[in-house]
Amino acid sequence: MEERIRLSDGEWKLMTLLWEQAPRTVTELVHAVAGDTGWTKHTIIKMLSRMEEKGAVRHQEGRRAKQFYPAADRQAAVREETASFLRKVYGGSIGLMMSAMVEADALSDRDLAELSAILRRAEARREED
Repeated sequence: MEERIRLSDGEWKLMTLLWEQAPRTVTELVHAVAGDTGWTKHTIIKMLSRMEEKGAVRHQEGRRAKQFYPAADRQAAVREETASFLRKVYGGSIGLMMSAMVEADALSDRDLAELSAILRRAEARREED
């Protein structure tokens, strides 16, 4: 069974950067988030250290600097975060979440078309089984 890794919002930001392009050094990560966060090199080092302890990232010693890589699978992390959000906010009910989105007029025509296509695929899979 896959181990669940819980990430903070800041850790998600770093993981997304590493999933998009790896390896990255601390300096590269500092530059990548500078406009959004103002995090210092020390902050990034501390976050990466915590993330290594969680098993989310790993590093290799480079010529001049450590090279950081994602160790957690992106899809698995997204699934876990989504399930956690649904449990926490909607008691695990996708129906309640969708109802809230509809009531808030938060779904565009494109969103509705995507959801319809997703539901059709789900129905097709069930019919195959």
